[in-house]
Amino acid sequence: MNKELKMIPEIKTILYASDLSEGSKPAYMLAAKEAFKHEAQIVFLNVIEPISHATEALLENYMADAELRAMRGQGIEKIRGLMEQRIDEFNQTCLQDRLPLQKRPLTRVESGPAAETIISVAEEVAADLIVMGTRSRTHSSLGRFLVGSTAQNVMQMTATPLLVVPLTEG
Repeated sequence: MNKELKMIPEIKTILYASDLSEGSKPAYMLAAKEAFKHEAQIVFLNVIEPISHATEALLENYMADAELRAMRGQGIEKIRGLMEQRIDEFNQTCLQDRLPLQKRPLTRVESGPAAETIISVAEEVAADLIVMGTRSRTHSSLGRFLVGSTAQNVMQMTATPLLVVPLTEG
């Protein structure tokens, strides 16, 4: 085997990071296509940004710790349910006449700053590829050259190959 082909990494684990918006589906479709092609495992990640200290203090004044933990747990379960629903919808609509993915995607919900959390989870699961979408916030010539802030930060801070998919609003 030639030396250049040995340097190309195998793709066994794909970290797909999503904000779960309707417009993020093209990025998932591309992650699934790569997973199918490489018989890879998708880890479907949603990152919950931490609330501000002021908001946290306000909530603590009105709710007991147990209530806050229960509400947080319910919110995470709701997000997981939405992620599982997205996976099932994709399988039903996009893979109707095709073979299914070899491995059902795993779901993860984490809390923290988005870019740092994506990179941390990518390292933890030994991701060979990160797939995420980005939206341009402007239609100017300069804006078309810029990548969304989370994708830009991940791109600058990770050593893992990154596939950034332009998304529609939604």
